[in-house]
Amino acid sequence: MAEINILRIVSMPFDENTYVLFKEGLAECIVVDPGLEPEKIVDALAERKLQVCAILNTHGHSDHIAGNGTMKQMWPNAPLVIGHGDAEKLTDPEKNLSGPFGLPLISPEQDLTVKEGDTYQAGGIDFEVRETPGHSSGHVVFIVRDGDRTVVLGGDVLFKGSIGRTDFPDGSFADLKQAIETKLFTLPGESIILPGHGPATTVEEEIEGNPFVGKPAGYKG
Repeated sequence: MAEINILRIVSMPFDENTYVLFKEGLAECIVVDPGLEPEKIVDALAERKLQVCAILNTHGHSDHIAGNGTMKQMWPNAPLVIGHGDAEKLTDPEKNLSGPFGLPLISPEQDLTVKEGDTYQAGGIDFEVRETPGHSSGHVVFIVRDGDRTVVLGGDVLFKGSIGRTDFPDGSFADLKQAIETKLFTLPGESIILPGHGPATTVEEEIEGNPFVGKPAGYKG
């Protein structure tokens, strides 16, 4: 029986998804990709009497790290975790793409970097790390196995019927396609993808119907 609760909190102006994970009966929670409206996250946590024990970033683009500062200010002991290849984006407005938008922002520095094959545990939840470059060179996804349920905190890799942009300076469609095929499409078909923007989907749904990387695009499995 699944015992991990997952909240989705959407931040404007990019409709960015922040996820909050917590085990039933525990007051600790993990915040994934806190966005540009961190007050929404704080309100949701206060309503449920939750305390943040870790902050995870799938990648370092500004819309996914903008709330890090607020989270660290309120919960300074919560480690900030990001893939090793994107850590430099946290404190570089040009690389995290906030500078080009004219609204330069920086995040606190990471407390821990992770890489392919690592596991990270917080709030009684185990996260498996897989490197998924293409949208951002240091992008990672965090995989949670909750009983019979597999959940992917997927950032901007694979969306419902779409994929992450690859036209940023360190983007690559070839890398993204390979990452999706080898790191996500190899998971059980019923695995749930929780993307950085838009609604949830499943591995099977995207294999069968995604026009960019699924069977309509020639994927053979």
